[in-house]
Amino acid sequence: MRRDLGRAWRFLILPTLGLAAVIAFVPGRTEPAIRVYALVLCGAGLVVLVAALRRSYAPSRPLRARAKRRGGGRRQVPGMLGRLEQETALGVAGSFDFHHRLRPRLRALASGLLAARRGASLDDEPERVRALVGEETWELVRADRPAPEDRLARGLAIKELRRVVESLERI
Repeated sequence: MRRDLGRAWRFLILPTLGLAAVIAFVPGRTEPAIRVYALVLCGAGLVVLVAALRRSYAPSRPLRARAKRRGGGRRQVPGMLGRLEQETALGVAGSFDFHHRLRPRLRALASGLLAARRGASLDDEPERVRALVGEETWELVRADRPAPEDRLARGLAIKELRRVVESLERI
């Protein structure tokens, strides 16, 4: 803070000399000169405060380290992963998109995992599948789940989606 104040005082030397010159040589313009000088003082004070705030908080770091890219452009997401990200974002945002985009993807994942790991069919053995995936996941992947009444309602909560994915991973 003291270092910033020292810099601010050095910055204010020239405006102070200008104010003194206006007062000494142009006495009729004293009031506008004082107003301009007050603006310069406020600006210097803001710069000092912002610098102090920047030092008081830890510097932010990105969540993911930036990989050095050859092309220098945007990150390249595989097509399937990009579609899955988009379907997930839409399914969390709205109930209609969840029911018609993300839910079929979850059903396909559940069906494949159940067939490969447990030898169970999602549609043919509902009671066994319900016991394997849990009640919450079963309510989302069952074949007879009705479409949402309010198409504009909020979709699946992220915490709920995380629990569903974890239950599918446990199959």
